[in-house]
Amino acid sequence: MATPTPSEPFSFFDVVSTHRRKPLVEISPRPPTLSAMELEITLPAEVPVMTLPNVTFFPQALMPLHIFEPRYRAMLKDVLATNRLFSVAGLDEKLRDQSNQFEPPHRIASVGIIRACQKNADGTSNLLLQGLCRVEFLEILADEPYRRMRVRALATEPGAAESEIARLRAELGRLLALKQKLGAAVPREITDFLRDVDDPETFVDLAAFNLCDSQFLKQRLLETLDLRQRLDLFARQLRREIDTLKVHRKLQGDLPDGRIAEN
Repeated sequence: MATPTPSEPFSFFDVVSTHRRKPLVEISPRPPTLSAMELEITLPAEVPVMTLPNVTFFPQALMPLHIFEPRYRAMLKDVLATNRLFSVAGLDEKLRDQSNQFEPPHRIASVGIIRACQKNADGTSNLLLQGLCRVEFLEILADEPYRRMRVRALATEPGAAESEIARLRAELGRLLALKQKLGAAVPREITDFLRDVDDPETFVDLAAFNLCDSQFLKQRLLETLDLRQRLDLFARQLRREIDTLKVHRKLQGDLPDGRIAEN
């Protein structure tokens, strides 16, 4: 198996530096072309797929992975020798419980490119994967020696005028800052980085990947191709969380954390 973990070779500052080189995705009737750093990469019709529980991988997001399971070691060897691309999909727990399917993935996931990889003496590897684009899984082509699936790239639609999208992006930023101010566990280095992200789609995807507490909502945000709806959906969830935090603070009064029941 592979685990999404902030493995030792990568610090947050490595991640920030890598994000400055944003991969762009062009969706067209022809095979999509991915501009990563200064390389032009064509998204293949089929990609290796890693299916992980409680994970939703977004375009532009950076995910450190520790690779130790034999099938994923084989996959890593192959992708490093070719285009460095593979998909990380969330495990569809509901479908798994209702069927006998092996590791059923959610239908929508993201394809990423390996930005850095370090092989360890014990044969395991630590890598940093950056999301490139959303994809829809069309067909499982093989499960041995690792899963390969036929995919279709998905494009985001604005869903509203540019001015309205900019307003929603600003409102989402305001809500994240307010949640942080109210004492929620919102890492300052993440919000500081997001403050400089102007592109609304990149902003909401990175915010969802790093700061959304609900795995169910994360997957729903990934599957929402209308950008206005995606921004609004996340904002509505943040407002609910902020209301809960305000009630908690009111009940807590001057008592320290852990003693709210005495109020």
